[in-house]
Amino acid sequence: MSPVSQIRKRDGSVVPFEPGKIENAIRKALVATGVTETQLAAGLAGEAVAKVEQKFPEAVPGVEDVQDIVEQVLMAGGYPAAAKAYILYRQQRSDLRRLKSTIGVRDDLKLTVNAIKVLERRYLVKDEEGNVVETPAGLFRRVARAVARAELAFDPAADVATWEERFFRAIGNLEFMPNTPTLMNAGLPLGQLSACFVLPVEDSVVSIFDTLKHMALIHQSGGGTGFTFSHLRPRGDIVRSTKGVASGPVSFMKIFDAATGVMKQGGKRRGANMGIMNADHPDIVEFVYAKSDGVTLSNFNISVGVTEDFMSAVSKNGRWPLINPRTGKEAKSINAAGLFNMIVNNAWKTGDPGLIFLDEINLYNPTPRLGRMEATNPCGELPLLPYESCNLGSINLSRTVVDGRMDWQKLEDLVSLGVRFLDNVIEANVFPLTAIEAITRGGNRKIGLGVMGFADALVKLGIPYNSEAALELAERIISFIYQKAREASARLAGERGVFPNFPGSIHDRPDGDRLRNATVLSIAPTGTISIIAGCSSGIEPLFALAYVRNVMEGTRLMEVNPLFEQVARERGFYSPDLMETVARRGTLQGIPGIPDDVRSVFVTDWDIAPEWHVRMQAVFQRHTDNSVSKTVNLPAEASPEDINRIYRLAHTLKCKGITIYRYGSKKEQVLSLPGYLPEKAAEPAPYMTAESEYSGGCPWGACAF
Repeated sequence: MSPVSQIRKRDGSVVPFEPGKIENAIRKALVATGVTETQLAAGLAGEAVAKVEQKFPEAVPGVEDVQDIVEQVLMAGGYPAAAKAYILYRQQRSDLRRLKSTIGVRDDLKLTVNAIKVLERRYLVKDEEGNVVETPAGLFRRVARAVARAELAFDPAADVATWEERFFRAIGNLEFMPNTPTLMNAGLPLGQLSACFVLPVEDSVVSIFDTLKHMALIHQSGGGTGFTFSHLRPRGDIVRSTKGVASGPVSFMKIFDAATGVMKQGGKRRGANMGIMNADHPDIVEFVYAKSDGVTLSNFNISVGVTEDFMSAVSKNGRWPLINPRTGKEAKSINAAGLFNMIVNNAWKTGDPGLIFLDEINLYNPTPRLGRMEATNPCGELPLLPYESCNLGSINLSRTVVDGRMDWQKLEDLVSLGVRFLDNVIEANVFPLTAIEAITRGGNRKIGLGVMGFADALVKLGIPYNSEAALELAERIISFIYQKAREASARLAGERGVFPNFPGSIHDRPDGDRLRNATVLSIAPTGTISIIAGCSSGIEPLFALAYVRNVMEGTRLMEVNPLFEQVARERGFYSPDLMETVARRGTLQGIPGIPDDVRSVFVTDWDIAPEWHVRMQAVFQRHTDNSVSKTVNLPAEASPEDINRIYRLAHTLKCKGITIYRYGSKKEQVLSLPGYLPEKAAEPAPYMTAESEYSGGCPWGACAF
């Protein structure tokens, strides 16, 4: 009897036989039925392997053959309950395989059904008939190969194959994930790889409609755009060339919004915009109320740009001058606190507007001689100059927790790899406009390395999100990443040179680092890439522990957070009925039979007081040279005064921006809480329900972008 060395997978491929997988499967089946003896699984696995070798002395066994033998060993060993759990697991896996087959994707990486559906809808290459012709591993290989080839731009003798393999391994292991346009377009003719753009809107018809055209080109390529409309003359102002009157910035925003709606109809993902108006613009009240009907500007997130002077005037209940941008003169004044309350009340009603703290943003502008930063990308994590772009990538912090401890060396390796990958993306990129290429590749070379899976990492470490310990760990993690990212950028500068606009930048000083990139970090909401990676979104808390997912039309699946399920099984309180109860309640609070320590660690978005959200954002912002995207989610019963406190706290803690969402304040939502009555529903949702592309954060879908 010779040892079995190979096994035949269901797709017919032959791979090395790994007995450790049998032991792991048996251990899970035993734990599911309350059997936790550490050596038992190893002994039963040894029996199963021996039977496989006895039955297949010469032939290569199939996966199903091995699984049949495992069932027999569990039954013969006197563990019928474990055998039943194993059989049920096999059936579930079989059902999932059939569903994936229905989607039309060969899953060669064992991703979740929802990840496969997201990949099929947005990322995987299709033929002219719309059939998927790429696997998830093929997608990641395509991206790794295209980005690795950029090494040749700096060294004709570069070992491209090695870098391709390193990039592929990090992405394929779901440890690092680039932004959506890179996944969509790398290695393909379109070749536009950046997610974030800011475009200028100057006070002329030519500028406005040139920018409109440029926006459409960027949306067509998968990017999102941000604008400040603060330079446009106010409604009713004189137009000397026509002897008429101006229609005002909000009227032009509606044109941009309509064009975005047209562009998204045939694209892989919807276009998204950030519209900003400074608090001193004469049309600021119209801007604040622009989305109050729940329909207008549906393709825009909007934020008011505020300064220290404005916030001081709010605190003093003083008058606030509104300045005509055409003349630079005061047009009228308004009570600052009254305007602030308008902002707060509309945010309570609709989720918009947020705030952008312009002075805080420009305090860290790396190239102030090129101008002030006045706008951000759609989700707020990238303040940029006009025509600047930035590409993003996120490290999955959940994968850096190994055996209950942070693996700092692994995190450092991923940071170094991520910085190199993102700098390569700049070189590999096919920019939609020459002006964007000039300031991005030939100017500042900004990159935005960020994180996702932070809430998962806290769970693995046994730390509640709403705790001082979580804030302390966040500080340690992000300061470490910032230090290592700057070191990696400095090493690249030694190989490839500093970014072209380095002279005169804030880094250009005797004690400063010579950097390849003007900025290195940005905390993005991650959206669909965290679904692919199977982790929590950005730095958001868990949004649910058990819920129903609308995977595709006509197909709904109960999903249970795998970390919660693992703990529930290991601690002996798991049951399908409990998972259903959690999905019906939306929280562990008030459910009997759950240990207190588990209840405190597995807190969700809706269990956490707003102050913890803002404090967490502020900690990450302290060590992030770009900005941090985060949503403070509030229950439906939250008051305007709650939002007032949140906005003021964000200013006090020196965040660069703040966004809130009160549940139910928008007509369209991608998350339904149990017991609440959505506007279009006949009855309250019985379960926590999420649409396929919701991963946490803003429940109206803006951060799915």
